[in-house]
Amino acid sequence: MEEEFKKPQRQSSVGVLLMFVKTLQQWARGLWPIFLVYIFKFDELNKGYLFLGLSGLLITIGIIAYLKYLNFTFYLDDENQEFIINEGILNKTKTIIQLNKIQQVNINQSLLQRIIGVYELDVDTAGSNKKEGEIKAISHSLALALKASLMQNGKKAVLSEKEEMTSQAETAEERPFMAISFLSLLKVGITSNYVKSLGLILAFFATVYENGKSFMTHSDFDEKKMDAYLDKSIAIQSVAIIVFLLIAAILIINLVRVIFKYFDYKIARQNGSLLLSFGLLNTKSTIIKPEKVQIVTVTRNFFQRKMNILELKIKQATSGEKEERKSVIEIPGCNEMESNEILKLLFLKTPEKGIMLKPNFRKLVFSIFLSIILPLAGFFAFGKYVQPRFLDFVYLVPLYVFFVGSIVYFGFKNNRLFVNDNFIIKQSGAWDIDNKIIEPGKIQAITTSQLFWHKSADIGSITIHTAGGNLSFQLGNYSKIKQYVNLWLYQLETSDSNWM
Repeated sequence: MEEEFKKPQRQSSVGVLLMFVKTLQQWARGLWPIFLVYIFKFDELNKGYLFLGLSGLLITIGIIAYLKYLNFTFYLDDENQEFIINEGILNKTKTIIQLNKIQQVNINQSLLQRIIGVYELDVDTAGSNKKEGEIKAISHSLALALKASLMQNGKKAVLSEKEEMTSQAETAEERPFMAISFLSLLKVGITSNYVKSLGLILAFFATVYENGKSFMTHSDFDEKKMDAYLDKSIAIQSVAIIVFLLIAAILIINLVRVIFKYFDYKIARQNGSLLLSFGLLNTKSTIIKPEKVQIVTVTRNFFQRKMNILELKIKQATSGEKEERKSVIEIPGCNEMESNEILKLLFLKTPEKGIMLKPNFRKLVFSIFLSIILPLAGFFAFGKYVQPRFLDFVYLVPLYVFFVGSIVYFGFKNNRLFVNDNFIIKQSGAWDIDNKIIEPGKIQAITTSQLFWHKSADIGSITIHTAGGNLSFQLGNYSKIKQYVNLWLYQLETSDSNWM
């Protein structure tokens, strides 16, 4: 099958339909104001000319889709160790991807692609804010074969010591590693992403409230009659019902999101790499090389600890913060033993916490000032000098102090930096406790800072820069920080890690 990729070949012929739909979507996004005018003036239009115009538009889009299919070819240049994609109608584009720079190959299938019976293959390398190579319509067998050829040839191009050790431990065939059960997905759904779901719900109700307010303003709705109808007991019951419905909505949204996104999550070993496949409507299959991994985050909260589940997030080399968020690979619902096995595959050993560095108490004081004292001072000042009605809500101040104070305290308590010879682990979080793990050999740069009024207390901050994001620790023992910086810089200079 690898010999087949050495000759330029096209996508699946049924992919013309997919390109037609994609092109139609692009034109619709660009011409929607014209379509909107035609809809409102439909009765005034000449139906014959309208039919001819739409027919001409669809024929033009069909020709463009066919030319896109005809001019799109891809092949492997074995001599130069390159993957080459040619595309374009008038402006021809030739994309050349070095095989040893490929860090991830994804096989995806949207609902439309599933109906047509084709798959999409994405090739991703470090240092770009988009996928370098995208093949929109190929068969599943061809996608699997091409993915294996890309990763195998990339491994032949540059093979580090770490890769050799991993490759010797695995065979060329895919072997089952673990599968996330439906029960585990249910556990993850009811124990995570509360804030994100709450934000979506509040945004929805804010929109409904604004529209409802506008409706009542322009209608004959009598607010006084409604106020007379609603007594205090009904108001209290309504608040209780709203709170119950809000909690239920958060849980339902989380469950639906997790099940649709991570359904049938399977993990397998393939030539020392990690093969992940998941998804209900939009399926995704991705393979990652352990040596390309930059940061691994282990996340767990109180409920997840009781249920013996946790979440893993894997970050590879990215070109910016926006792409960094998109490229995070999540593994939800694995237990402690499964997590250790995955970490051992990624790092060849299970990461252990070493010497612990704590932040100075001044960090806690400064956080209290920013999150409690300053907002409350602004609240009372605004209520006294601008809008006195704000002071009617002063009874909520103790609740705010307790809630925010708890977050600040536990965030400070869990803020730690653990260091040993092989790993740097940053622990943080108030409810969801994150442990970010990096290897010193993958550090790109280190920034240290110390304000002049912190010199007497010997405290300072450090930011570790990697290709997958930054790791910061503030107001720790500055003398110890400088010692570790010197050690990490030495390890960086002597490392032969092939993570790019």
